[in-house]
Amino acid sequence: MSAGHLAVIDMQRVFADPLSPWATPRYADAAAGVQSLLPAFAGRVTFTRFLAPGRPAGAWRAYYDAWPFARRAPDDELWELTDGFADLAEHVLDTTTFGKWTPELAARVGPDGRLVLAGVSTDCCVLSTALAAADAGAEVLVVADACAGVDDDSHVKALQLMELYRPLVRVTTITDLLAETGP
Repeated sequence: MSAGHLAVIDMQRVFADPLSPWATPRYADAAAGVQSLLPAFAGRVTFTRFLAPGRPAGAWRAYYDAWPFARRAPDDELWELTDGFADLAEHVLDTTTFGKWTPELAARVGPDGRLVLAGVSTDCCVLSTALAAADAGAEVLVVADACAGVDDDSHVKALQLMELYRPLVRVTTITDLLAETGP
């Protein structure tokens, strides 16, 4: 079975730094999981980055009023991929939305493709991407032990929620995915 295309969601300093208001406590665990997946997806990986829009519109204005620290330029170090990934990212997709299922990512996955998701946070950007991709007809696999949420409870709840979308979305583990897809 085809391994598909791996989207590594938002492995950025803003989520890795324990002092950041958006710190993801198990970021290092998710990063280790992502690292273990990368060899199986060589040439089929998209790293994403969440960026603040230059001028928030609509409900995003209230969102950034609540999180003013995040109103930073796209080239601010806060938005950089962390050191473990910055040099590995051959393809980077920047968005100002939680969901990363953009026309660009859809084209990389293909019309009948398989999208494998890993990264942070399970309960926000991973969830938003998974549901949009499933709605578009992509087969979506979420690698539970290569993701992390804002806290453990939110991570588990998001995984449980995504499992409700079977067979469109399937939650798996690193070991099971690699066994299924082969070398």
